[in-house]
Amino acid sequence: MAEGLAVVGIVASIVQLVDFGSRVLGRLEEYQSQLVEIPEAYSHIKTELPALLDALRHTQAAIDAGNVGEDSKSALLPVVEGCKVQIQLFDELVAKTLPAPSDSWGRRSGKALKSLWYDAKVEKITLVIRGYIQTLTYHAAVSLRPVPVADQLPPPPYPSPVPSSTVPFRRDPNFVDLKLLAEIEIKLGKPASRLALVGLGGVGKSQLAVEYSYRIREKSPDTWVFWVHASSTARFVEGYRKIAERVKLPRWDQLDADILMLAYTWLSNETNGRWLMIIDNADDIDVFTSKTAGSRGTQDDFASQATPTLLDCIPQSSNGSVLITSRSRDVAFRLTGSYSDVVRVHPMDQAHAVTLLQNQLKGSFDQTNEEEQAAKDLVETLDHMPLAISQAAAYIVQRAPRASVSTYLRDLRRGDQNRAKLLRMDLGDTRRDGTTSNSIMATWQISFEHIRKERPSATRLLSLMSLFHWQRIPEALLEAHYNSKTNDAGTDFEDDLNTLLSYSLVLTDVKGRHLQMHRLVQFSTTKWLELHDELDYWKEKYILLLDKSYPDSEYEKWDAVYKDWKTCQALFPHVQTAVQCIPKDQSALEAWTSLLSKSMVYAFEVGFYVIAQEMGRLALEAREKMLGLEHANTLSSVSLLATALRRGGDFKEAEILFRRAIDGREKILGPEDPLTLSDIDSLGLVKSDHGEYEEAEVLHRKAIHGYKKALGVEHPATLQSLGNLSLVLTEKGSYSDAEVIQQKSLQEVEKIFGPLHKSTLASIDNLGLALGKQGKLVEAEAMHRRALEGSKQTFGEHHPDTLICARNVAFVLALLGRHAEAETLHRQVLEDSIKVLGENHPFTLYSFGNLGSVLHLQGRYQEAETMHRNALYKRKEILGVNHPHSLSSLHNLALTLESLGRNSEAVAYMRECYELRKKMLGPLHPDTQKSLAALTRWEGR
Repeated sequence: MAEGLAVVGIVASIVQLVDFGSRVLGRLEEYQSQLVEIPEAYSHIKTELPALLDALRHTQAAIDAGNVGEDSKSALLPVVEGCKVQIQLFDELVAKTLPAPSDSWGRRSGKALKSLWYDAKVEKITLVIRGYIQTLTYHAAVSLRPVPVADQLPPPPYPSPVPSSTVPFRRDPNFVDLKLLAEIEIKLGKPASRLALVGLGGVGKSQLAVEYSYRIREKSPDTWVFWVHASSTARFVEGYRKIAERVKLPRWDQLDADILMLAYTWLSNETNGRWLMIIDNADDIDVFTSKTAGSRGTQDDFASQATPTLLDCIPQSSNGSVLITSRSRDVAFRLTGSYSDVVRVHPMDQAHAVTLLQNQLKGSFDQTNEEEQAAKDLVETLDHMPLAISQAAAYIVQRAPRASVSTYLRDLRRGDQNRAKLLRMDLGDTRRDGTTSNSIMATWQISFEHIRKERPSATRLLSLMSLFHWQRIPEALLEAHYNSKTNDAGTDFEDDLNTLLSYSLVLTDVKGRHLQMHRLVQFSTTKWLELHDELDYWKEKYILLLDKSYPDSEYEKWDAVYKDWKTCQALFPHVQTAVQCIPKDQSALEAWTSLLSKSMVYAFEVGFYVIAQEMGRLALEAREKMLGLEHANTLSSVSLLATALRRGGDFKEAEILFRRAIDGREKILGPEDPLTLSDIDSLGLVKSDHGEYEEAEVLHRKAIHGYKKALGVEHPATLQSLGNLSLVLTEKGSYSDAEVIQQKSLQEVEKIFGPLHKSTLASIDNLGLALGKQGKLVEAEAMHRRALEGSKQTFGEHHPDTLICARNVAFVLALLGRHAEAETLHRQVLEDSIKVLGENHPFTLYSFGNLGSVLHLQGRYQEAETMHRNALYKRKEILGVNHPHSLSSLHNLALTLESLGRNSEAVAYMRECYELRKKMLGPLHPDTQKSLAALTRWEGR
């Protein structure tokens, strides 16, 4: 009786559903006749509905003929009910969104707009219905033959197969758990679940899937696990053939068998038990959406209304789950139907990456501090990518004991050619598909080719991005600058960027204004461009773009760097990558030298002296070859390099170059040209650095005289030169003269620029120095505090100029005997300096020394020694042993050691300091005399 009811139930449901579906289809056709054109999503479902209704009629006919078994009837009833739910949902959407003939114009317009919001829902209904069509179609095909009577059934040739796995890879004993497996297990624990792992090639997606497959088999031995490779249709079908073979389906080994239909039908039957399907390398959506003629190359009659795609052949039955690995987030979405079912697989963190490396090395890893640090550096260099780490380990193991982590890291850093050679190596990996390269570069270049085929403009965007610094790439510099087409650049950019984000080749920050690339991805991209003879083109484009975007901050142009400080700061890391992109084209080469000249000003303003000098030498060399030794731009490069050298403490070469610039500019521009006078004034600063104050004064006065004549008394250049003169007079001991000049300079500067201008604040601070030297400490403190407050308003609390003012306030407080206040302020300046300028900036090192001195004044000699040693060590490393600042730290350390009673050490350090100061600054320099006085006093005891 129950069986009869079941038959009646499913037949009645089918009859009702066919009738209801036919009415919905008729209504849709009526709307179309009124509207002429319906939305595209609705036209898709209009195509699918007749196929569904036909499949339902075939199913009813098979039931009526007695060709459908009871188990199949029970299995089909939920399918029919599911179809009914989807058609009802669609009918409701039709009523909401498609205008009826009786609707007013306003109502019709409103519904037309509303239909756009429901496109995604309609597409989802279409997708579900398509799956139901395949289920019904395959059941109909199986039911074409009458079900034989029980006593006529032949005995089964084999016993029922025991659930097993078709995963073709062994389990990795060195697998490092990234805590993603727990998330995978939860999400795939739901009925009919689908989950996609998405990330860069080589990031470990397939290894996660393999490990999960083994854990599932351990936890649930009665679960089937199937592995399907999806790089092509042929390999997908081969994966289904292995399913059919493993579950012992009839005709699985016959060439005319439709393997897709056989496997799909078996997977859709819940009585066959639980299963997990892993679809690996699902990177190309065309593999899944192209119409397939099954596995035979012909098409069955039953499928003539709707030729299935591979996407249709992935079951959605409650007894199965599907785990997908893909490089493309968009493909993953198409296969899962929801972004919430797409999980990003990121590169490892350092701890997991080092663990993986050590596990892979087995006995080839020396547990020494040097090798452990090398291991951290290596995984950092390899961007924590599992495939790259595994290949590095394989290389080391293969060549041990001659190879080690340290030697591999050294070879990797030796140069681009050597690096490319190592990253292209394919040493084999039994844990990966045999047809896939194990080279990290080859792996990513597959993605590049996919994108080039799918969206060429996205490839151009990737090409340009590969030349930037890998972090904080400004979107504003990319949009409309990489594509040959400019008319729709805004729209194209978003689509192109989304493609790169989908393939995990690019990352975006939270606000979406800056982008980031993995360094190895950038390197692989440039090598790929080199392979296609496109690298030079993109280098030139990159140089021209940066030169156009970088502020015009040439040193002679007042306040340019400070006005555009944030822009210079943001672009400077990208300029550093451009230093090596020496272009061949003449116009691009001119832009390159211009870029280096502008950016090196920022470099020496923030204390990157070595970088500024490197940029200056490259720009000068290029301009000398391109323009000649005495061209105006060449002389500008000479002057800029001299300034960078002086800032870095190389006073001798700086003097040589300033004299060359002066001679050249006097010939071309004349002795009273402002540029010539600027070099004369700068040469005066060099002489002051040498302690040659008489000659320094002469040069500054000469510059001031020329500036007054050429530019006027009130020009900023004139006033700055006056400020330089006052500093020389201060050093000479002419404190009152220095004060008078600085007072006059301050009045003029404040009248011209106002109280908060950079030049005004510098004059106030310099006046404070002159007052302090005369012992007018209260007035000096007032001046320095005024400069400090003004600088905070103008530049902010953490600007380098603000920190200088704060340092000078603290210095005066120490002289006033307010040591605790001085210490607090010096500590604050040091902390801010580390944050803003970095621990190795010259000003930061100056702050270490200042704090050491104030600790010394308080009798805290042990703490003072620590500060002075830190400053000395860093200054020697960064500025050089002979730099005046290094010698100041050496002098102060000797004083502290003497206070600690360590006289022999103190004398040795002070003697070294005296000899170096005599050599570098001259025997009469005040600093040299201070060291000599201390040494004479100590040795005479």
